[in-house]
Order: sequence, then structure tokens, then C-alpha cells
Amino acid sequence: MGKVFNLVREETGIGVITFDVVGEKMNTWTEDAFSGFDQVMHELETTKGVRGVVFISGKPENFLAGANLKLISQIESADEVRGTIGLFHSSFNRLCAMGIPSVAAIHGHCLGGGLEFALACTGRIAKEGRTTLIGLPECNVGLFPGAGGTQRLPRLIGYGAFELILKGTMLPAAKAHEMGIIDRLIPANGDLLNAAKAFLEEIIAGEASLKRPAQDFSQIDSVAEMARAGILKATKGRELPAPMLALKSMHEGLKRSLAEGLEIEKRNFVEVVLTKEAKGSINTFFIKGMTDRPQAMMTKGFVPKPVNHVAVLGFGTMGRGIIIDILRNTQLPVLVKDIPEALEPGKAFVRKILDGMAEKKRLKEPVDVMMGRLSMTSDYIDAFKETDIVIEAVFEEIGVKRQVYGELSKCIREDCIVASNTSSIPITSMAPFVLKPERFGGIHFFSPVWLMQLVEVIRGEKTAQETIDNLLNFAGLIRKRPIVCRDNAGFVVNAMLFPNLINALTYIEEGNAIEKVDRAMTRFGMPVGPIRLTDEVGIDIPYKAFVGMGIRQDTLKNVVGAGRLGLKKSGKGFFLKDGSVDPEVLPLIAKRSPHERTEEGIQLGLLIAMIQVGKDLLDRKIVNDVRMIDVGIIWGLGFPADKGGPMKWADLIGLSKKLYGKNFY
Repeated sequence: MGKVFNLVREETGIGVITFDVVGEKMNTWTEDAFSGFDQVMHELETTKGVRGVVFISGKPENFLAGANLKLISQIESADEVRGTIGLFHSSFNRLCAMGIPSVAAIHGHCLGGGLEFALACTGRIAKEGRTTLIGLPECNVGLFPGAGGTQRLPRLIGYGAFELILKGTMLPAAKAHEMGIIDRLIPANGDLLNAAKAFLEEIIAGEASLKRPAQDFSQIDSVAEMARAGILKATKGRELPAPMLALKSMHEGLKRSLAEGLEIEKRNFVEVVLTKEAKGSINTFFIKGMTDRPQAMMTKGFVPKPVNHVAVLGFGTMGRGIIIDILRNTQLPVLVKDIPEALEPGKAFVRKILDGMAEKKRLKEPVDVMMGRLSMTSDYIDAFKETDIVIEAVFEEIGVKRQVYGELSKCIREDCIVASNTSSIPITSMAPFVLKPERFGGIHFFSPVWLMQLVEVIRGEKTAQETIDNLLNFAGLIRKRPIVCRDNAGFVVNAMLFPNLINALTYIEEGNAIEKVDRAMTRFGMPVGPIRLTDEVGIDIPYKAFVGMGIRQDTLKNVVGAGRLGLKKSGKGFFLKDGSVDPEVLPLIAKRSPHERTEEGIQLGLLIAMIQVGKDLLDRKIVNDVRMIDVGIIWGLGFPADKGGPMKWADLIGLSKKLYGKNFY
């Protein structure tokens, strides 16, 4: 490995230390980085005539992104954590005690252990720019700032540090300057190194007038109590270790000296690293990164087919959502085809959603400009010849699909990609309806499309790899998070959801209250319980799916038969408008032998139902990578990010080994 920290002593007596973790896109605190820091500190301590030092990154778009999460996720013992965090603290304390002033010259990401390093310097200067982000985001990955952040940041800027740390907020340089985290700001085209050296000279001369107000923490008990209430509101009552231990570190540590506060932080950090939630959250961080750029998931060296025109068949709920995402995320013209009476209502809906986004300043261009790219037709017009990709989102009935694909194939080019948004009809069974079926695959969106990141890209038996790659490229263009799977009933997400729902319905048929079953899963961390979810999506949808799969479910049959399709869909379902269970639905619940279950038992039963399907998907090679399942369930069903996905969570709680003798990861 090359030298990570490189000291150059200038004739003026200023030392410039450039750091660069060789072979890595971002600087993080690796073993080599700590070793290099120890060497450069020894150089500084033994070199005469150095009046002050500037630390600057050798990376073009990154200062220091913090600890190496992969290394942290692999730590299994308290002694290992103590050793690692002790290295951070001893290094940064050594920097503080150096005896000469130091300046952190920041451009690009300065996050976590990177900002904690900068906080140990005498002063901080930052260059504005798109990539310059400053913050302590550890709570977002199941940890908290454990290298001095919970003590040094509040002592620098006061109570404002509580929210930054607990929410894991990342700030642009100007905002960090405004809050007092950064002492000096230079424009994006400025010379950071020269500005940092000039700032250091000011500090040496005693002319820098650094703002270091003595913070008043006399109200810390009430502030901590409010912060705790805020955490519990955000987590729906779940006491997640990361924010709770971060708050504990600040609450207790800021009542004491910095040295004592740092010791409190270290003890709490040892505890948080070893939690299952930390390991789950770190897994979520990595699988998010894997799917952040869909183009990176394409076959290596693949050059995607240019997309200049898109067509959508069907202007119902799903078609509208798909069009909204194309219009707001690309500059592509969109042609939509449906029956004449569906066109204007569809257009009005698209406009309404985009207008709402514009009011919240979430759009990059005027709504009129976006709507100008939308064309509507009720016929297969010549414009279909220009289309590069067609997304079919028509009625879920195979006869309708057969007719649509037969007509479509006559009026598109042979190289046009055709993709179905079906949620229940196998891609392979529809492929014979499409001329050149190798250019046909699935791209299953989730509702509401503009709010849900996930898409499932589905490979039928005849789907060519280049079609999958082109669909991944399209997913990237419209800013979706894809998972890739082979054709399968329910694909991945619904395949995992259905047995979960069957078990939930079984539990209420055994006499467990609907409220209890749903509450068990919201306390687990799901956004809604399984019965509430069924009511919201439309009770007839899973019922029809079960009928199609040959599964008998008497409760759903009774409820749908009584015209209860869900509160939003037909005005009646399992729940009333005030959120309580509708007493009129209770006689429709089929009866089984009574079996009272605990909330923990309900949680475990529903998790096992998912894990068994996940194992089957892997065994049958529906997915080639277990991470695809966890991405699908986190971003498709709202599985709690702190648990890392159902398959990872099964590993962490020992369920995988209990059921199958080995872990999935």
C-alpha cells in the first residue's frame, strides 16, 4: 500500500498533510489510514520548525467519509470494539494536544469519523460544491458518532447538535458554516489549499477570531426529554439502540468534562456496535448502495440502447404513476394509449400530482413543460414506430393482454423493448403474444408509483439478457431501485407477502384480534400491519391472487363476497374511517380452533413465513443473490431498515441456522 498521509513542510513553516487511501474511491479510516496517521503525527512531533498544519484530501471529490463500515460490521466482541474506538479517540486526542494549530481543509464528503477528525482540529475551512456534505450520519446506519462527535459537536454549536446527530443530517457547506461547524467558506472555484494556509496564518497570529462560545447546558434534562419524545415519535415507539445511546451519551456526557464525556461516549459505542440493529442497518446501507445506480447492475461492458421515446399502454392507476415518474425524472416524450374516455381523467390526475410536487418545490422544471411532453391516443398511430420502449399497464386479464400485444406488435419496430407491469400473470405465458419474445420482459412497479422506489425486473424463459440490461438502464433513467428475478408467481415481493398474509389471516381466524396482529408488526417496525395493508391495497386483489394460485382463504372470500373491497376502494373493509376495526366485519371472519398468540409469536410466525419463501426463491434460482430479496422487501413492503431485510434478520437472530443449519449471508 502507498503512504496514506504525506507531510510536506513548506519554507514558511506550514506543514501540508495530504491524505489519500490508495485504491479506494473514498477516504475512510482503514487500518492503513490509522497506521499512516500515527506515522505522520510522529513526524510532526519530531520535526522542528513546523508552526501549524493543514490537512487536505488527495481525492478529487472526497475529504473523509468516516469509519469503514465493512470492518465495523464484522466486529463480534466488546474487546474488538474497544480496541477500534480507542484508536479513534487516542488519534484525535493526540491531534488536539499537538501544541501547534491545525486546519481541516474540506471539499467533498466530510462525514462521520471524517467530521470527528475535523472537529479535533483547531479550525475548519470548506469549499462549496455539489459534493461537499458535512455531518454525522451514523444514526442512519444503526450506530452513533463514537469518535468524539457526541461531545465535541454540541460543545461547539450547542443544542443544535442534538438534532443533527439524532437525525443523521448531512449539511451543504454554507449551512454548516452558518451553524458554526465550519469557520471559513470559499466558493466552488476557489483555491482551497491557499485559503487554508492563509486561515492557518491568521490562527497562528491570533487574528482569526474563531467563534467558540461557552455553551450553556443548564437545560439539558428538558432538552434531552424532548429529544427522546421526538425519537419515539419517529420510530413509532421503538427504542432503537443508535439514537437512544447517542442521546444518552450527550445527555450524560455534556454534564461533565470533555475527557469524562468522551469516556461515556466510548462505553455506549461499544454497546451499540454489538446490537443486531447496527448490523442490520449496515446491511441495508450496503444493499442500498448496490442498487442506487441500476446501470451498474447491467452486464459489464453492455452499451444500452438509446431511449428517445417511451409509450405506455393503459392510463389507469399504474399507467398514470409510471407516466408521472417518466415526466419528472427524464426529458423523454411519452405517448399513452387507452380508450377515449380514460384519456382526459388520466391527464388530469397526472397534472394534479405534478402540481402537488411543484408546490413542494420537488420538480426541476415547470409542470406545463412536462405535460407538453405527454401525447395521448386511443389508436395505434404512426408515432409508435418511433418508440424505443413500451410499458404495458392494461387490465390484469390474460385475454386482454393477448389482444393488446397482438395489435402492438404490428406497429412497433422489431428492436423496441416491450415490458409488462403485470403483478400476477407470468411473463413466460404472455411471451408468445409478442413478436420477437426475446425483447419482452417484466417491469413490475409498486403503487403509488411516484412514492415507491422499487421495481422488479423480470426475466421470462425467452427474455434476452440485453432486454434485462435495457430495462435496468430504463429503471435508472426514471430513478427506480430495481431487483432482478426470474419469472415466478408473485415474482419476489408478492411471493414473500402472500404467505405472510395467509398466516396473519390464520391468526385472526384463531381468535387473535385484528388490532393485536397488526400491532405486533408495527411494533416490529413495519409501517402498517398485514390486515391494514390488505384493506389499503384492496381486499379483492390478494383474494383474486389466492384464487388464481388455487389457495382457499375463507375470510377474504366472505369479506369480498359482502362487497367489502377496502375502505378506499368501496367504502367498507376491515376498518372504519377513524382507524378502528369495523364491528360488522367480525362475523365474516372464518373460525378455526382458538389459539392465543403473543405479539412476539405473531412476529416470529410472519417472519418464518417469509424466510421459507425466500429460501425457496434461492433454491429455485428465482433470484441469484439473497440481497435482491432483502432489497425487495425493504423498499417494496417497508420492512424495517434497522433489521437489514428478512433474510439478514433471520441470520442475526439465529433463525437461519435453526431452520437450515447455515446463514443466508
